[in-house]
Amino acid sequence: MIRVVIAEDQGLVLGALAALLDMEDDIEVAATATDGQDALERILEIEPDVVLTDIEMPGMTGLEILQVLKEKKFAGRVIIVTTFGRSGYLRRALEGGAAGYLLKDAPADELAEAVRRVHQGLRAVAPELAAQAWGDPDPLTDRERQVLKLAGEGLSNSKIAGELHLSEGTVRNYLSEAIGKLGAANRTEAARLARKQGWL
Repeated sequence: MIRVVIAEDQGLVLGALAALLDMEDDIEVAATATDGQDALERILEIEPDVVLTDIEMPGMTGLEILQVLKEKKFAGRVIIVTTFGRSGYLRRALEGGAAGYLLKDAPADELAEAVRRVHQGLRAVAPELAAQAWGDPDPLTDRERQVLKLAGEGLSNSKIAGELHLSEGTVRNYLSEAIGKLGAANRTEAARLARKQGWL
C-alpha cells in the first residue's frame, strides 16, 4: 500500500485529489492538510511514501516544504501538483528534489500513475512542461529572492531589514541587484516579473 499525504489549500481540489486516490486499491490517503505548516508536521509525523503538495499555500509554500524535507533527509518522494506551469517553479522544484510535477487539470488517471511511478523511484513530470524545465535560468540568489518577495508584498526597506535581520543598506543593495538582473524599472516591476517566471 502506498501511503500518501496531500497538502492543498483549496478545499474542493483537496477533496477531489483525495477521492481520486482513495479509489485506487494500492494507494491510501493517510492525511490531508490545507496549510503548509500543518502539512509539514503531518508529513514528519506520518512519514508517508509520497507527498502531493501545491506550491502556493498559507503557512509555507510547497517549495519551502520540499526544502525542509530535503534537509531532514525525508525518505519519501514529493510530487508538486499546481496550476502554475511556469518554468521557474518547475526548475526550482526539480532542483529542490521533487520527483514529480503535475498540473491540476491533468487527467485523473495520470495522478495515480504518477504516484506509482515516483514510489518506484522514477520521475513524473507533465509532458507539456518537461521541455520548459530548462528555460531561462533563475538569475536571483536566495537572499535577493527573499528581499524581492517582501518588497513585492509592499514592505518598506526598514521593515524588510527588520524581518530578515539585515541593515537597510544591505536590503537596498539586494533590491538593486535584483532589479538590475531582471531589467526592471523598479522593485514593484521586478517582483511582478520574477513572480510571472516562477522565481519568487
